[in-house]
Amino acid sequence: MLRLDFLRSSSIVFTLLVATAAVGQNPINTPPPSKPPAANIDQYIHEAWGTLSRSMTDCHSLTDPKLTTEPVLYLPKDLPMPASVQALSSQCKVDVERLPRVVTHFGELKLTDVPVAGLLYLPNKYVVPGGRFNEMYGWDSYFIILGLLRDGHVDLAQGMVENFFFEIEHYGGILNANRTYYFTRSQPPFLSSMIRDVYEAQLQRDPKAAQQWLARSYSFAQRDHALWTSDIHRAGDTGLARYYDIGNGPVPEEDDDTTYYSDVIRWLLKHPRDHPEYLVSAPDQPNAAAQAKLAIISCNPRISAVCARAHVDGHWLSHDFYKGDRAMRESGYDPSFRFGPFDGSTHHYAPVCLNSLLYKYELDLAWMAEKLGKPAETARWKQEAAARKAAINKYLWNAADGMYYDYDYVAHRRSTYKYLTTFFPLWAGVANEQQIKGLHGNVHVFNHPGGMAMSTYESGVQWDLPFGWAPPMWITTAGLLASGDVADARMISQEFTQTIRENFARDHTIREKYDVANSSSHVEVATGYKTNVVGFGWTNAAYLEMEHLLAETRGAK
Repeated sequence: MLRLDFLRSSSIVFTLLVATAAVGQNPINTPPPSKPPAANIDQYIHEAWGTLSRSMTDCHSLTDPKLTTEPVLYLPKDLPMPASVQALSSQCKVDVERLPRVVTHFGELKLTDVPVAGLLYLPNKYVVPGGRFNEMYGWDSYFIILGLLRDGHVDLAQGMVENFFFEIEHYGGILNANRTYYFTRSQPPFLSSMIRDVYEAQLQRDPKAAQQWLARSYSFAQRDHALWTSDIHRAGDTGLARYYDIGNGPVPEEDDDTTYYSDVIRWLLKHPRDHPEYLVSAPDQPNAAAQAKLAIISCNPRISAVCARAHVDGHWLSHDFYKGDRAMRESGYDPSFRFGPFDGSTHHYAPVCLNSLLYKYELDLAWMAEKLGKPAETARWKQEAAARKAAINKYLWNAADGMYYDYDYVAHRRSTYKYLTTFFPLWAGVANEQQIKGLHGNVHVFNHPGGMAMSTYESGVQWDLPFGWAPPMWITTAGLLASGDVADARMISQEFTQTIRENFARDHTIREKYDVANSSSHVEVATGYKTNVVGFGWTNAAYLEMEHLLAETRGAK
């Protein structure tokens, strides 16, 4: 099996760079100066690295392109006022508030407790994805941290992991991102992978300090893992996990997209046989009684402006659809049709991707316990991983197809929706030899001239055919490489890097997604998010990693 230096600790090494949104000490509403276009793709990627750092000494950290309200910075109830925040308050003319209570567990603070949305304080500098995403995200930060370590920025990477510890300690858990409207959900669990990679980097500098930090990190990793095995994330009696958001109704961050939920309703009205339970009937201009009913069967238009406009010809989205919509956003794949139209039933499924991540998490916890001299705990975590692997094989593996599928634990049936996350078990180390062979034989199912598509179904939304996204495409590529399929790993890398280069030559940009069927950055999304954001961190990173893979495997078989 071929091992490359960028596959550290069985992780995907990204150099996550984004060429958007310059930062500095400017007032909040002052746009950063523009730069001339980069002369070549490498310059474009590498010049982006320093532009996305944020901190509590930076006015631009507070802006939220997703909302129209004035920025507010929130501190934990019991945290002494940091000097940096005092300076930020006067310099940026921003309101600094305290959360109404001390938060020790996930879900203790409701959105109604913090009616004005704002940024949640973090003690250390961090790197954001870019564009409308101007905060520190969960799974984005995993790739960012790997990129920082690759570039030798160990202290910044460690500081970001420490920020997640701070979230666990003061906000009840790792949040989707550090905004108040994300108090209701997390994001895919990568903390153990972050810890392992930072620890390995620390060992090179100070082994004693690294061991002490690992001991501290282990306790936070256990607390994070406990969130994913708690009741809210339990997929029935399968022994597997699901994505879930404890909030109700439409998400507040859709305030900047006035048509998304209405577009969903229009699609459902045109396809009346496809999940009719996603729609409920109520007047477009509801009186007090109708509003009270809507708050139960759909959403509450009295407290949510997004809800108040999410209706078409007397049709509103159901309460359960919104639960699925929110769970979809915790998954990071927003949206596809793999969990019903617009992923409206996400919370009914045990996904391949999530349970592959948790299998690796449990092995990582076993590794930490062993490093810390805790043999009983090492054995316990290995047992948990083995139990999850058995459940994955029972519910998610289809031997006839040679693929993993998500499992609808509510309807008690395995999905038949072919999705690129079927390759996650290769990356996580779940698959045995027979399963590896089956997955290797299914690469062609998703392959197109421009790379790997997300699915085989052209739904018209951005996380389905014909679109290809760098993160799952790189996970697929890394998984194939780690399991011995060098030829397909090279093929995908050649296809996707060529797509990026050809489109960069036309407009000097790198995009968040590509139409891999046509090898084009020009995308046509029929419903939902219709833009193709320029930047873009994970595509920049995948390009660098795939180029490195091609160089390192030249001549390999």
